Amino acid sequence: MEVEKQPKFDVDLGNLMAFDSHHTFPSQPPLSRGDLIKHCLLKGTHLVQAVADALFTLPSTEDVDGPLVNLPPPLTKLPRQKHLPKPKPPTKWEAFAKKKGIQKKKKDKIVFDEQSGTWKRRYGYDRANDEDDVPIIEAKETDDPSEDPFAKRKENKKKRVEKQEKNRLQNLKEAAKFGALPSHVQLAARALPITGTQAAPKKITKDELGNVAGIAATATASGGKFDKKLAGEKPAQHKGKYRKFLPVVEGTGIGSQEREQTEKILNKIMSKNSHAILNVEKAVTMHTVKKEKKRKSERGKASATDKKLKTQKKPFKKGNFKKDKAKGK
Repeated sequence: MEVEKQPKFDVDLGNLMAFDSHHTFPSQPPLSRGDLIKHCLLKGTHLVQAVADALFTLPSTEDVDGPLVNLPPPLTKLPRQKHLPKPKPPTKWEAFAKKKGIQKKKKDKIVFDEQSGTWKRRYGYDRANDEDDVPIIEAKETDDPSEDPFAKRKENKKKRVEKQEKNRLQNLKEAAKFGALPSHVQLAARALPITGTQAAPKKITKDELGNVAGIAATATASGGKFDKKLAGEKPAQHKGKYRKFLPVVEGTGIGSQEREQTEKILNKIMSKNSHAILNVEKAVTMHTVKKEKKRKSERGKASATDKKLKTQKKPFKKGNFKKDKAKGK
């Protein structure tokens, strides 16, 4: 494709972008789609060439990978990829506080602890006025004497936490309706239940429960063979073929089975290598070498046995010999 003389373009090196502000569309459209594609490619070639020419005019520094240039700050403000975030709707407490004129006050991080008489943190570990550290709870006239005040206080705290979590989830769902949350948070917030942090458990079918029980039963080393079976539990089904092995302990007919298996393997090997010629000399040499090794090992075992017997004999004492010689024995 022949490149014509390039017109003057507006180049923004900060964004590596070039555009033609004096471009005018032809009065008549191109005759065909191919002509339109050629015109677009030609225009794009001119714009890319303008960006490359402007880059080579910048001061550069040499590097191992080649010349490097520092791009100037961008001149064109590009539009946002996503829309502007919408303001979150006020929560119930924020709407109530605004209606009543309640203003949020910043609390001090350090407060005075009446129990220890020292200054401690308001929240967190070893906080001031911690309810769990109170050894005695003052009873009221309306309290039930048979009720545990410590257990009641824990139950009330648990209810408060659950209520706060319910309100938080409700606020998230309200904000998701207005589209005031990020996309990934908005998708998660729409699926959140209002009554708790976890969705309703899925009902497990009979087949799924049987599959889980079968997997748990066959997870042992014996594949569930020696596990205690529950009432009404069916034996695990074995999928696939069983591998057969010869018994470890010899019995009646074991020698014939082993001989048949050996002959089967030899016949298989010989059928594969039937075209090869048997080397008789090599076979005789190997037989002789094995026989010699066996003879040497037997000789070594016999010599070791003789040495052991000699060391086990009682040694001869010199004193006893003299005494017996004096007696004339």
